[in-house]
Amino acid sequence: MRKRRLDADTMAHLEWMGFVQPHGLVVSAPALVEAGAVLNRNDTEGQELLRAVVSAADGDGSQALIRDFESFARAVLGWSFLPRFYERVTDPAEAPDSLVVTLPEHGETLFPDYAIRHRSGPKGGGPRWQTLVRTLDPRQGFDALERGSGTLDATSHGRMERLLRETGVTAGLLFNGRALRLISAPRGENSGWLDFRFRDMQTTAGRPIVAAMRLLLSQNRLLAGAKSQRLAALLRASRNYQNVVSERLAEQVLHALYELVRGFQAANDQSKGALLREPLESDPDEVYRALLTVILRLVFLLYAEQRDLLPEDEAFQRYYSLSGLYDRLREDAALHADTMDQRYGAWAQLVVLFRMIHDGADLGETKLPERRGALFDPDRFKFLSQVPTAAEGAADDGTIPPYVPDGTVYRVLEKLLVLDGERISYRALDVEQIGSVYETMMGFRLEKATGISVSVKAPKKNGAPSTIDIEALLEESRARRRKWIQDRTGRKITPKVNRAVGKAGSIDEIVAALEPVVDLDATPNRVPRGSLVLQPSEERRRSGSHYTPRSLTGPIVRRTLRPVLGELKAASGGQLKPEQILEIKVCDPAMGSGAFLVEACRQLGDALLDAWKAVGGRPESLEEEDEVIAARRIVAQQCLYGVDRNVVAVDLAKMSLWLFTLAKQHPLTFLDHALRHGDSLLGLTRKQIEALHWKGGEKQFAAGLEAVRAKEHLERVAEGRKQIRDAGPDVPRSELMALWATVDQALANVRLLGDLVLSAFFAGDKPRTREKARSTYATALLDKDCDVPENPLSRRRNTAKPLASFHWEIEFPEVFERDRPGFDGIVGNPPFA
Repeated sequence: MRKRRLDADTMAHLEWMGFVQPHGLVVSAPALVEAGAVLNRNDTEGQELLRAVVSAADGDGSQALIRDFESFARAVLGWSFLPRFYERVTDPAEAPDSLVVTLPEHGETLFPDYAIRHRSGPKGGGPRWQTLVRTLDPRQGFDALERGSGTLDATSHGRMERLLRETGVTAGLLFNGRALRLISAPRGENSGWLDFRFRDMQTTAGRPIVAAMRLLLSQNRLLAGAKSQRLAALLRASRNYQNVVSERLAEQVLHALYELVRGFQAANDQSKGALLREPLESDPDEVYRALLTVILRLVFLLYAEQRDLLPEDEAFQRYYSLSGLYDRLREDAALHADTMDQRYGAWAQLVVLFRMIHDGADLGETKLPERRGALFDPDRFKFLSQVPTAAEGAADDGTIPPYVPDGTVYRVLEKLLVLDGERISYRALDVEQIGSVYETMMGFRLEKATGISVSVKAPKKNGAPSTIDIEALLEESRARRRKWIQDRTGRKITPKVNRAVGKAGSIDEIVAALEPVVDLDATPNRVPRGSLVLQPSEERRRSGSHYTPRSLTGPIVRRTLRPVLGELKAASGGQLKPEQILEIKVCDPAMGSGAFLVEACRQLGDALLDAWKAVGGRPESLEEEDEVIAARRIVAQQCLYGVDRNVVAVDLAKMSLWLFTLAKQHPLTFLDHALRHGDSLLGLTRKQIEALHWKGGEKQFAAGLEAVRAKEHLERVAEGRKQIRDAGPDVPRSELMALWATVDQALANVRLLGDLVLSAFFAGDKPRTREKARSTYATALLDKDCDVPENPLSRRRNTAKPLASFHWEIEFPEVFERDRPGFDGIVGNPPFA
């Protein structure tokens, strides 16, 4: 009974939210229900009170207008305006300092017209104020760009966001007589807002909206009742609830990846094996990484679409956007449910969209800047966009797209867009939450089924299902089948399932016996022999995937940076300078999807903004850019470093920082030089490399270094990396990529020496065996008539148990060759604390 009531209450909140269409995260229905905020959907009293204060309308009578905010707040919201709770600001010079934000660089001061105190002072020295209010002229829109008393060109909404972040106040309200906007903009987090439009609330259908406004903003909600039920607590709880959303969305994203595997299996069959023949023969995991890249592209685009970072003209929305494509496919599925997997065309549209994002486009009203970057590079995985010319029906130029069924594209988009029947708001998710969503896809290998197969559910929450060959299982003795399943999946089957499996004498019987533990999202049908399956690594199956929330990353990064910033501040006489901040070097040696690096980018970006405001120094080339994004982009390119032994994790971390620093008119932030693939615990110092020996200075190898011109290469590496770090937004990404290619080639020549030493070390367990291998490599390098040996570790970087060397001192010379060598801060999960 209680569950049905909770469901009904949740649906009531979802209904009014559907009417007002919040932008980003303000409040969530489950958090409201959890706090006992039950909506009176038939609030006739509130509607009558609202109608009583509507004093005028536009000439055509279409727009309700309320001229006096205090009359509205007293009558409809029940505010008393008692001085001990409410502060009226008429003169900023006489207002409390905590309510006033001075912007000397713009010659402007931000302050509210009203401020509401907390009923009791907050613990821990937090802000005394809980809600700020600004009242505007009825002709002034919330989102209209206007110049204030100084030089600041900003919207009323933007000014309120800035005021909330600078003062640390939980909520802001904008009132212009036509609507009331509720804004949540915690410092360092994404903002959210929703509009209560007075015209809409006067209709019969508007009663739930009136009820919601009064439920959230009444004086009782602000000042009475338990603290956990007040507005500030509701806003915090709603943001915490997003952690739950991200965990459930992560499951669906993994299922979308399985769906994509099946879709490309169908496309490969359609091409008679030509589509994937080459990558499957050379490196099957290349197909896995390609399909993972597709999911990352889709998540990136959904995030960008919902944050208005892609064109908003009708042509783009209708013919190119993912939301438009999903709506068309949903209509097709309703009309042609049985034939969606025999229909094609949606994948070709995705290929075109991916290309437009990479190359840019200028199609009348539809204009896209060049994004470039590996994420959308059409040449990185060519089989995603074209079938090889050897395939039957392919044109000579290989331009025929893969025949991925429309049903596949529809199901993938549905898993990325819909949760419990509701559209997912990527606008409301932090980048770290999105990172956790696609981190769930890490730790897999692509294999071919050795027989008819099914997937068995993961043994623990957030784990991954394992695919087993039921033909092989059937050949096992009945007594050994239970252990055979556990060894391959990590899951202990129940005695009931075990008895049924033991009795099974055919494939049909064993499939029926395993039905309770089969993961239908991974294998809705039996997988034929030779088909593609995703198999989790033993580590992935054992540990699962885990979301690293901001409640963890924030304090860890803050504690790491506090002494660093404090020391620099003291050295400069009490005020940080921009150039000091940009010299800070922070690293996560096991970065995963980059949650700690995103938080470091957030905090250093805020520090850089503060320094710009205090002492100037903001680059002129950034004048037309959002200053928050500009600061983060510069920090990401100059201050942050990350390493991970999983090559997929490098892509995920780049994705996180790309989203976090995404600007509407700029390419993706260049990060190839800073986020690197390698094992943080497997590498040599420069002295060890120069000696060509793991014991460092015992063996001098100057002649060998001269033979490969190591010093010259390292100088080129250092200079090239400096140019990349110092590059402004006007430097074309293609130029940065070309520069990085030159740097990486020079680095490879020196990396070879370190890898030869490591290869010799791993050649055997005995010192004599290792020394013999090392001596062989040294002789080859010294012999000018002998070709320099190939790097023996190259083929082992991406294996199941990789040897992915990372020689810190030569990879990041600007960190280890400065006056105070090394990183200023290391961030990450506890193993690296």
